[in-house]
Amino acid sequence: MTSDNDRRRGLLARLRRQRSVVPSRGRRRLGAAVRLIAALMLAGGAYAVFAPGAQAQDNPPLTGAAAEGKALFDVSCVSCHGRNAQGVEGRGPSLIGVGAASVEFQVSSGRMPMARQEAQAERKTPVFTDEQTRQLAQYIQELGGGPQVPEGDLRADANVSTGGELFRINCSQCHAFGGGGGALSSGKYAPSLAPASDRQIYAAMLSGPQNMPVFGDNQITPEQKADIIAYIQETLKTDQDPGGFNLGRYGPSTEGLAIFLVGIVALVFAALWIAGKS
Repeated sequence: MTSDNDRRRGLLARLRRQRSVVPSRGRRRLGAAVRLIAALMLAGGAYAVFAPGAQAQDNPPLTGAAAEGKALFDVSCVSCHGRNAQGVEGRGPSLIGVGAASVEFQVSSGRMPMARQEAQAERKTPVFTDEQTRQLAQYIQELGGGPQVPEGDLRADANVSTGGELFRINCSQCHAFGGGGGALSSGKYAPSLAPASDRQIYAAMLSGPQNMPVFGDNQITPEQKADIIAYIQETLKTDQDPGGFNLGRYGPSTEGLAIFLVGIVALVFAALWIAGKS
């Protein structure tokens, strides 16, 4: 009997322990769930507090020059390039990421704004002043980033001889050896470099307007760009054609045609003179 009573008491004790264990585990699980919900609520609250600040950092306020540029853009450029410079299909491309260099080249040379859609934007009298051009360029720069023309003297410590070699390798195929330009396909052409300023040449190399390829700093270093600009401005524009008539400086095509015509005429007269004497 004693052993049976002991067994019963032991069984009752085990049952009591099991009852006490089950609620303990339940409480732990409930506590874990409460803590998880509290952590999620805390994370959500932190996101709600700091997310607007992060969004504001992604769209920082414009500087004074860029704000002035935006005002000009909204009046003169928005119809073709869109309200946020995202571009308008059939009218104008997106300007996001083109950088200040592209804007400075196109606007300072009068190519933009375009009067009408053509195969190529032609150079004309600029619509905006230099200051307004810089403001427009700054607005596009702050809007989407991109290449910029450095400030200061772009020909400082330039090597004209090296610039001549680089020009003949990289530029003469389109702009001709004398910088007079030349015809391309589909009604496009490489313009003459005669009216181009230092900053316009530098900006063109950075942005690659029209059919021109982009010559970034990995292809042509800033020092080499300075050499090319020095060669164009100090040699091509000051050369007084010591060989005689420049024939437009279009290269061997016009020179060969002129030689052919002059030679044929000379041969015809020579033949007539010989026939007359005989």
